Amino acid sequence: MKCPFCASDESEVLESRVVEEGGGIRRRRECLKCKKRFTTLEKIRDSVLWVIKKDGRRELFDREKVKRGILRATEKRPVALCVIDEIVDDVEREMLRGEKEEIATTAIGKAILKRLRKVDKVAWLRFASVYFEFENLSDFEKIIEK
Repeated sequence: MKCPFCASDESEVLESRVVEEGGGIRRRRECLKCKKRFTTLEKIRDSVLWVIKKDGRRELFDREKVKRGILRATEKRPVALCVIDEIVDDVEREMLRGEKEEIATTAIGKAILKRLRKVDKVAWLRFASVYFEFENLSDFEKIIEK
């Protein structure tokens, strides 16, 4: 690590502390050349995940967009916000664990549906109606029968 004062490469770590819920490490350092102290922050680099839309467009994975979709499905339902946040976290982790940097929206939708079904059946049905693009009552009847 280069000293910000004298640009020396030689420094000593005096103290290390985990920050941001394990997402980084703060280190207090002392330059061995000029003896000045400075702080560094090491963070885990986020992976970039691209989402392939149904029409072929690509956009960056947006966890807030996923959360908004789940919030719409769970509106006026007895589902706690912390449960929704857990679903979003789980889905994001599952998508990042995959070996690909590009993921289809269908994979995200299926992952959300799998988790919503365990949490609230009505929210699951609401989300499914958008995901499967229901057009009439018979579409609802078919999915309910399954």
